[in-house]
Amino acid sequence: MKTFSPRPRDIERRWYVVDADGAVLGRLASEVAAVLRGKHKPIFAPHADTGDHVIVVNAGKTRLTGGKEESKIYYRHSGYPGGLREIGYARLLAERPVLAVEKAIRGMLPKNRLGRQIVRKLSVYEGPEHPHQAQQPRALALGEVPPWTGLPEPKPRPTKPADRKPKPATRRKTAGSTPSPAPEGPESGRKPARGRKASAAAPGRKRSTAASETKRRASRPAKKAPVAPESGAAAPETPRPSRGSRKKKES
Repeated sequence: MKTFSPRPRDIERRWYVVDADGAVLGRLASEVAAVLRGKHKPIFAPHADTGDHVIVVNAGKTRLTGGKEESKIYYRHSGYPGGLREIGYARLLAERPVLAVEKAIRGMLPKNRLGRQIVRKLSVYEGPEHPHQAQQPRALALGEVPPWTGLPEPKPRPTKPADRKPKPATRRKTAGSTPSPAPEGPESGRKPARGRKASAAAPGRKRSTAASETKRRASRPAKKAPVAPESGAAAPETPRPSRGSRKKKES
C-alpha cells in the first residue's frame, strides 16, 4: 500500500461560518483551528495546508469559565526597556474581542511558516455580519464535523490541434550499417590534430624505435678534430702555475 501525499490539485478550499454567540473561548479556538488545518479531511498531512476558510462572527459574545476573566492576563511588550503592558481578559473581551479570539486560535496552530500561512484563512468579526457573501459560506456549528465528498474532479487535459503537421520520419542506424568515412585533407575544413595522437593517427608517419634512433645518430656528421697551429704562428699561451704550486716544486 502506497502512502498518499496531498498535492495542490487534491485540495479543495471551502468556506464555513461559525457563530461564537455564548461559546467558550478555548472550545471555539480548538474547533476552528482543526478546520483551518484540515484535520477533518482524510487527506490531512501535517506538512501541508489542506484546511478550509473559517469566518467567526459574534466574537464579542464569547465567554470564559472558571473565573478566568479576572485571573487570565494578556501581555504585550513594546520592545523598549520597561515596555511590558498587561490587560485583564475581562477588559480585553469588552474592548477588543476580535484580538482575543484571534490570539486563542493562533496559539493552537504551528509556530512556523505553515502556521502563518494557515492563519490567513481566518476572518473574525465582532458583530453578526461579514463581507464574504460572494464565497457562499456554509454555517458550521461547534462540534460538527464538515462533510467530506472526496477528491475534486480532475480538470480535463487540453486536446492537441488536429491540423498540426506530423514530424518527418528519421532513419535509424542499424547494427550492420557502416557510417560513411569523413573527408580528409585540407578540403575537409577540419584542422589536423596536434600532439601524440596526431602522429599515431597519421598513416605515412611511423613511430620512432631504437633501431631508427641508432641509424639517425650514425648519419650525423662527425665532430671536427682541433687543427694544429701552423709554423710561424704564435703558440697558445699556457696558464701560469699558481703561487702555492711553485713553492711545492721548489721544495
